[in-house]
Amino acid sequence: MSKAMKTYFSHWLLFFLLTFSTSAQDLDERYISAWKAFYPSQALESGMRSSVFYYEDLSEASINQWLDFNERILTLLSQPDAQIDPSDKRLLRVQAQSEVDTWKNLNMHTNSFNLYAELISDAIPTFIKADYLLDNEKVNVICNRLISIEKLALAAQKNLRNVSKGDLEEGLENLSKSLKYLTQGDFKSRGANSISRECPAMDSTIRSIESLKVFALEKFQDNTLPDTSILGRQEYDRRLKLYTDSDLTSTELAEMALNEIRTVRALLWEVSKQYLVETYPDKNLPKNDLEIIDLALADMEKDAPLNSADYLQFWQQLADSAVGFIQKNNIATLPKNQTLRIQTAPESAGPAARIGWVASAPPFDPNPMTTLNLPSIPDTLPKQEQVDFWASFNKPFNRMIVIHELFPGHYMQLKISRETPHSLRLLFPYGIFIEGWATFTEKVLLDAGWEAENKLTFLAHLRKRLENANRAYTSVQVHCNDWNQEQVLKFSTETSLLAPQFAKSLWGRIMNSPLQLTSYYLGGAQFTQLLKTEKERLGDNFDLKYFMDTIMKAGPIPIEEFYDIFKNTSSN
Repeated sequence: MSKAMKTYFSHWLLFFLLTFSTSAQDLDERYISAWKAFYPSQALESGMRSSVFYYEDLSEASINQWLDFNERILTLLSQPDAQIDPSDKRLLRVQAQSEVDTWKNLNMHTNSFNLYAELISDAIPTFIKADYLLDNEKVNVICNRLISIEKLALAAQKNLRNVSKGDLEEGLENLSKSLKYLTQGDFKSRGANSISRECPAMDSTIRSIESLKVFALEKFQDNTLPDTSILGRQEYDRRLKLYTDSDLTSTELAEMALNEIRTVRALLWEVSKQYLVETYPDKNLPKNDLEIIDLALADMEKDAPLNSADYLQFWQQLADSAVGFIQKNNIATLPKNQTLRIQTAPESAGPAARIGWVASAPPFDPNPMTTLNLPSIPDTLPKQEQVDFWASFNKPFNRMIVIHELFPGHYMQLKISRETPHSLRLLFPYGIFIEGWATFTEKVLLDAGWEAENKLTFLAHLRKRLENANRAYTSVQVHCNDWNQEQVLKFSTETSLLAPQFAKSLWGRIMNSPLQLTSYYLGGAQFTQLLKTEKERLGDNFDLKYFMDTIMKAGPIPIEEFYDIFKNTSSN
């Protein structure tokens, strides 16, 4: 073990010995310090660059120390004299409970081979091109990471008990990728002999990865657990309670979401009918409600981009329009310096390129640029496939979604919350706040008159509301009532009227992030109720700008906490 690694390991043990020898003050800062020590790669992803000199240790001793720390934190938080902001106290409790669940109840270290394989695969590529490291620093990090890989390989062989077939396959693929990288990839451009001289552990690290592959194949190839991502009602309810920090059950969630679907479908029909009467005054309306909605949605989808270049230009103009509207209507205080880049999603992103995403700046990144990656499709695909794709990302939809993604949604909220003095809120945001806020802001701007002359934009918003409720409803149906992919697709398109592009991508998200999918609907509903309550409480004294600014400045805390915040403060 290198001197640097020995120093770090000693520091890690010393931290735990001393952590609870002092009073219960500054629990948030002490927790973040311990979190950084246990999750250095996650800390690095969050912009904490000094964490590049360390890497995860998943030995049994390290995991037990981390578990003990979290359980002690929960004990301290239960004491009435815990010196911590009430909102941060709740966030910290949720975070500590989540860690105990991960390592004690779910036992990730004993049943996920890929947990170790992914860390091994990412150990060097994640920093090798970092421009903030000097050459000699980079060499030291390489050498230390090689030692960390050996420790991870050893920990995997000691800890693993059971793995699923899919987990085994993913893990083996990651280890093969690691071996190729270390022996054939860009990493070897420094020269095999040079790397071996600078890092004596190079050869033994490669052998440890090969040994781990052999171990996994011999122990698990003919003895894997069934592949299932279906949680079941009991487990879904348990995780829903942890995620929302509430007593909400899957049955209650499904009932709420289904009621929302019915309510919004009725609104969609009303607005569609109004649109058709105004647009085609000389035509008779169909008698069937669904035919009326389909006609209006067909018009919405016809107003579509021609190609990626047209789409990019449209979005750049759209972002400027949203900024101008917020400023003119005094809806919220805009950030002084824009750190936003809009570009077409690269084809190398795979399936993600078809739906796009916002690459937000890490909370502690010294260069906080945010990139909006717009959905894209290759020009080489059949013309009709391109037309169908752009119909899903039609212009009325984007005139609404710019609110959600940028102003005053994700980009603006995250940019402003970076300025909060509460680090805990940036690292461990309340689960349903982020998507809930972005969803809520759509209605705020539409109510303020955004695209008031264009009913198709409001139709796009209603369709998005349907999609949000549908995400929550189908998440419950799959994990609690055994719905299959065909049932999800049928319900999503026929009842919730999702565009095909979004319905097709839903199944994967239900499997991979069933609880996160509920945040759009649940968070949006909670913010909507908060706004209603504040308007009723303050009457003519209600100030929308103050309301919006207060929430963004506070950061992503549990939404219920804002009731007391607003009662205890005023806009004067």
